[in-house]
Amino acid sequence: MTARAIWVLGDLRTERLWNESLKVMAKALTSAETVNAPVAMVLMGASDHGHIDHKHIDLTPCMAMDKAAEQAVARGAETVYCVVHEALAVPRTDICAGVLADLVKTRHPWLVLMALNDFGRETAAFCARKCNAGLIADCDELILEADKVVGRCPAWGGQILADITLAQGWSTAFVTVQPHGVETAPKAGAEGKIEQITPDHVPIPKGLRLKERRMAPSAARRLEDAHTVVVGGAGLGDMRGFGLVRELAAALNGEVGATRPPVLQHWVEEERLIGQTGKSVHPRLLISIGTSGAIQYTAGIAEADTIVAINRDPSAPIFDLADIGIVADAATLLPLLAQQAKQVALRRLADTACYIGDEEHSQPQGGFGAMVRQLREARNWSAAELAGKTGQTPDFVSQVETDQMSPPVGFILRMAQAMEVDPGTFLSKEQQETIRDRRAQAYHQRTRNYSYTTLTPDGENSHLRAFMVIIEPHLAHKPVAYKHEGEEFIFVMAGDLELTLGSKVQKFKTGESVHFNSDVPHKLKSISNEPTKCLVVLYTI
Repeated sequence: MTARAIWVLGDLRTERLWNESLKVMAKALTSAETVNAPVAMVLMGASDHGHIDHKHIDLTPCMAMDKAAEQAVARGAETVYCVVHEALAVPRTDICAGVLADLVKTRHPWLVLMALNDFGRETAAFCARKCNAGLIADCDELILEADKVVGRCPAWGGQILADITLAQGWSTAFVTVQPHGVETAPKAGAEGKIEQITPDHVPIPKGLRLKERRMAPSAARRLEDAHTVVVGGAGLGDMRGFGLVRELAAALNGEVGATRPPVLQHWVEEERLIGQTGKSVHPRLLISIGTSGAIQYTAGIAEADTIVAINRDPSAPIFDLADIGIVADAATLLPLLAQQAKQVALRRLADTACYIGDEEHSQPQGGFGAMVRQLREARNWSAAELAGKTGQTPDFVSQVETDQMSPPVGFILRMAQAMEVDPGTFLSKEQQETIRDRRAQAYHQRTRNYSYTTLTPDGENSHLRAFMVIIEPHLAHKPVAYKHEGEEFIFVMAGDLELTLGSKVQKFKTGESVHFNSDVPHKLKSISNEPTKCLVVLYTI
């Protein structure tokens, strides 16, 4: 029976990553029972963060070392090694790996386990080389027999599981372990000790300096928390085919997932991998496209409420798991699905906009602003990008998303244009009639005004209408319908024109023109000694 210890490296960068380390320790404790090996947790950090530039280095998401040590003991760690040094205040693989390698050389553990993520992979590889030790990567199951360790790892793109062990004469191994598939809980009567270690020397790589560290913005949502996930597999053929998955996910306000082949082909980043070597998801709706249904993948989607499988092979194993199966070519079906999803999303947006200010109807749950924000974030658009696509300002978008402002219908129409959706496919008949009524009212309002001469008689129901506008010298134009849905084009035929668009003032001479979104408040003024004559063309939906 071995007495050599099994170590687990604790990842304190965030609470979520720390919980993954506890799951790895839970797997270690289960495997260690067969060989009576002690299990220890290794934590690294600093007791004082006063030397850190907190303006650029954000450590607030990190787990406190003392709290983590107590949790590790409560969950069965026989020993918790707290390695304390000011150089370890900021988690860095290059520095942590150097310290861990020196500690392994001194204390000679049997195995050093780490959660299977980028931090763990890089640290394990560095330490294995520096310690001249073995390395077992992407381990899904750990089997211990006396002095023999076997790691069951996916191979051939996840199609099979291979048993990997250490060659004879290699006594220590670093192992990256899949943290999913196990739960952690405090153990009654757990008694462990906490030992503090202060290294005499911490190797700092030359030529490298961490300039900034901060959490990803909240808009970068986690795949594991998504209500809707669209997964693409090898059957999509190439990166362009996988782009259809991204398009459908955006239309559904969902997240993108992948099986291992698209990750290996670099069609998608590795953090989108789902399965035994990736992430486990539990969405309300999961759409699996071009995936065969290998057990390594389906293990990560088993908790989905509803699974829709799309594959052109009717005998694909994925159909055995799916609630709904569609035998079809993804290149033909996905664009149609994405278009329908966009239409539904915009229809909900239009319906919600119609409820704003209507006392007879209650506004749908979530509100107009929340829906706009969801549509924007699903496409990875910033507020500034959406503002640019709709002809507004970022402040306008912010006020809409926080329900401080009820936007004009034109805003929805330009969102539809940005999403490449025909407004006629999602606006109800009543909503289209409302827009036509507003257009007719604005038309009659203009034609009643002495300074307008219509160039499109009987055009109140037309999308495109033209007017001749004459403004007396040094006078402002009569304030009629200065804010309305649609777009406006002005060509100065004579005189000089001053246009106030929102808070911006612009000046135009004879022969110059301007095009703008007409739901932005605007005002015209003659700034010449003669009447200013303008051709005004309006386009409304």
